[in-house]
Amino acid sequence: MGKERLVEIKVFGQTYTVKTDAEEDYIQEVAKYVNEKMEEVLKKTKSVSTLNVAILTALNIADDLLREKEKRTSLLREVEAKSRDLVEKIDIKLGGMEFEKPPITG
Repeated sequence: MGKERLVEIKVFGQTYTVKTDAEEDYIQEVAKYVNEKMEEVLKKTKSVSTLNVAILTALNIADDLLREKEKRTSLLREVEAKSRDLVEKIDIKLGGMEFEKPPITG
């Protein structure tokens, strides 16, 4: 993220100027993604209404986002459980060992 700028993008044949602090390449990638999703919807629905295509695309993107959030949450829970298990195993192993204090030098 850097300084705010205006970036011109094209979505579904319409040109938009976006004010952003993100890199232009990133914003262009976002626009490309939206265009691809809109084309997918258009092929599946054969709708001629730009508004309908836009709304269905927004719903599809929201669905993708929520599914990815759910996957992320599930993976984080799995990592936390495995981490607790490892810590417990390490504690058990270390519990039976005695450690020597290193000599004080200086």
